[in-house]
Amino acid sequence: MNGLVVDALSVRLGGKAVLDGVSVALNAGEVTAFVGPNGAGKSTLLSCLAGLRAPSAGAVRMDGRAITALGDRERARLIGYLPQTPEIAWRLDVHTFVRLGRTAHRGVFGESSADAAAVGRALEDAQMTAFAARDVTTLSGGERGRALIARALAGEPAWLLADEPLTGLDLGHQLHAAQLLRTIAESGVGVVLSLHDLAFAARVADRVLVMGEGRILADGPAADALTPQVLARAYGVDARWIDGQGGPLLDILGRRTLDDEG
Repeated sequence: MNGLVVDALSVRLGGKAVLDGVSVALNAGEVTAFVGPNGAGKSTLLSCLAGLRAPSAGAVRMDGRAITALGDRERARLIGYLPQTPEIAWRLDVHTFVRLGRTAHRGVFGESSADAAAVGRALEDAQMTAFAARDVTTLSGGERGRALIARALAGEPAWLLADEPLTGLDLGHQLHAAQLLRTIAESGVGVVLSLHDLAFAARVADRVLVMGEGRILADGPAADALTPQVLARAYGVDARWIDGQGGPLLDILGRRTLDDEG
């Protein structure tokens, strides 16, 4: 697999440039995290990567093929997408809900043994096996988030795109999510995340891209991308990284002033 390539991607909404000529090549087998303040363009970029939003200019290509040119079924097999604010409209048990992730793989004879095995693995990996019989609409926010992760994993995608996948997860399940995402990437899947939690990005990602005003401001390993200078430019804050017991911690010293910027 040659990767997922973003070529001069621009999106304009209401006359405003939400993405402004973004170009980047993403690698399979890595965890890539896009970070940045609200309005930086992270969610819009992920929706373009998933083929759910057509750009105003530029293109997203997988193995040289435009994402928007793929059929719905083929795209669903290749890409698992977790939106930031998912809606669950039906009262289904969790097992049935996760089985929906195999829809693009099922043949004319219905569910195969491979489909059933993939669903079982996804439930186990997302720590949702014990919830298989529960009505998905009765789950807590964190449990629902894990059910959505399981549904995406059931499809065994080549790329997993997740917009703020930590929403609603408690600390223990955040740590499990970090381990799970690393394991998924090590299996060869490309994992692309949108995150607000910079410490989590530093912990889990092979590569961090900092966005601001629809552009990429920094790109590299966390230690290189999340420098005080880049954080000042992206977030308008003075910050430093300190060593914590569980990993690096971001210490926000305060907002920058006009005098600081001068």
